[in-house]
Amino acid sequence: MTGIVVGLAVMIASEAATLAGVEPFASWNTPICWTGFILFADALVRRRRGDSWLTSAPREFALVAAVSIPLWLVFEFYNLFLDNWHYTGLPDNTALRYFGYAWSFATIWPAMFEAAELVAVLRGGHRSPMLAGPHPRSRALGAQAPRAGRRRSAPFAISLALGVVMLISPFLASPAVARYLAAPVWLGFILLFDPINARLGGESLIGDFRAGRHDRLVNLLLGGLLCGVLWEFWNYWSRAKWHYTVPIMERVKIFEMPLPGYLGFPAFALECFTMYVFVRLVAGWLVGRRPGAPAGRTIAL
Repeated sequence: MTGIVVGLAVMIASEAATLAGVEPFASWNTPICWTGFILFADALVRRRRGDSWLTSAPREFALVAAVSIPLWLVFEFYNLFLDNWHYTGLPDNTALRYFGYAWSFATIWPAMFEAAELVAVLRGGHRSPMLAGPHPRSRALGAQAPRAGRRRSAPFAISLALGVVMLISPFLASPAVARYLAAPVWLGFILLFDPINARLGGESLIGDFRAGRHDRLVNLLLGGLLCGVLWEFWNYWSRAKWHYTVPIMERVKIFEMPLPGYLGFPAFALECFTMYVFVRLVAGWLVGRRPGAPAGRTIAL
């Protein structure tokens, strides 16, 4: 209960102070509110399930926050070509500005995963997630005869090829055309990494579909939409904020985001999942995790 109250208090106090123009909240509203949301969601999940990221997997939660920074920088790099958003009102002090970047970016992946688990418990998913290894049915599917593996090699190759084409398209297009290519970027990493994750025995959307499970997909999609609405709500009144320069329905906005842009948040949640699972698998390989050992906390179930 303490975490729920503290998280709510942080969000409400920061937003109220921002509306009143009180510093440092007015300039730091986004990372402060997201920190409050993470505390709130984590505590509520723990109350309903008996465990949570912060209480049951604090070391991995720290990893999620740490890798969230370079993973988001991937999209900042793409924005050099897409030119879909820019920042205003940032601190003049360079060290303080980069601290703000780091704090804000470090909340993105944790917020997505906490939001998805919050959606899960609100949808009635009260079971406690175990540490993630290959799902039993996924293991059985992966152990089928070589002929079955050959049948699946074509979709695997097609997904990878589509993902690569989508992700390189902004680099090949003219600046005028690249501004319209945000959708391939918000979908490409899903098509690229999810089949790889499945092949490597990690959690994957493909594995869920094969096992007849759809809860993770729903939780991520709804969690992504929730995060999108909150991001734009908290950003709108902040002094340090982002603005969009997308060329589609730019004047039809909810807060700062043009209406079609909200479709990107559910897709981004899926990308957060597939990108992090891939990073976790690579990290496990680098540290020599034995095959079949738990990879980490189950995500978004």
